[in-house]
Amino acid sequence: MEEKVKNVKIYTDGACSGNPGPGGYAAILIYKGIEKEISGGELNTTNNKMEITAVVKGLELLKEACDVTVYSDSAYVVNSVEKGWLYSWKKNNWIKADKERVKNIELWEEMLALLETHNVRFVKVKGHSDNTYNNRCDELAVQERDKFLL
Repeated sequence: MEEKVKNVKIYTDGACSGNPGPGGYAAILIYKGIEKEISGGELNTTNNKMEITAVVKGLELLKEACDVTVYSDSAYVVNSVEKGWLYSWKKNNWIKADKERVKNIELWEEMLALLETHNVRFVKVKGHSDNTYNNRCDELAVQERDKFLL
């Protein structure tokens, strides 16, 4: 009997001081009630880069193709995939509708490869609200950011 595709939830968040400045990212993966937290940061980054990195790092941890729901408070990240902007950018050689070059192309390319492996749906959550997992991701991302501020 064939095993059903694993259903994984990933909550993500990024934080940055200065934009650009020191930043952090975090993700919480949940599968069958088991939670795994990851986080990291960079000295000189942007908030959007940390938001994208959180998603990429979370998806990279999956060892096989999965059905994934990514929860993010970043409208930019969620809309880039769900509204198809990401695919249009790639098709247009990473030029946006406003004729500006897309930032963080390497990260977006990593995400595209992961989106080909997994069946991923993005859901926008309200940041700094009553979502326990989003709040925990924010806490972890801020901790990572703050390591550079000491």
